[in-house]
Amino acid sequence: MTSDYLPRREGAPAAGPYHGAGIAARPAPDDGGLGAVRGQLADLRLRVPGVRGSVLAGVDGLLVTYDLPVRAEPHDLAALAATTFGLGRQTALVLGQSPFRDATLRGEGGYFTVYAVDNDRLMAVLGDDGLNVARLHLEARPTARRLAELFT
Repeated sequence: MTSDYLPRREGAPAAGPYHGAGIAARPAPDDGGLGAVRGQLADLRLRVPGVRGSVLAGVDGLLVTYDLPVRAEPHDLAALAATTFGLGRQTALVLGQSPFRDATLRGEGGYFTVYAVDNDRLMAVLGDDGLNVARLHLEARPTARRLAELFT
């Protein structure tokens, strides 16, 4: 089965600088006020060889912002980050290892790692197959802490 059979979002994102008004008003992913956040994501990509890009998402799966120079749908990655978080959080609860901190998935073509930024946000990192995951963890965990500080 190819990706042609997967459902896709259609249409333009909600108009105006804030969307998601029923859940919580959020800045649009390209909002100028998120420049420092996007800077942190871009810096991570530049510091760690093999990082292809990243997204900042809410735990509800809605996109906050992204740094994705590769061809990937940021809204899909945000939803995948929330799904990974949900599974990781439940696993941590069952094993008595709460709270969730991070989870890494590896496929034949690379890595997808999700880090808890705070109680409301997640950072998901997309890496190629040559990514040094230990190096990613050394750089991404402090980045997640800096992101949390930007939202306090």
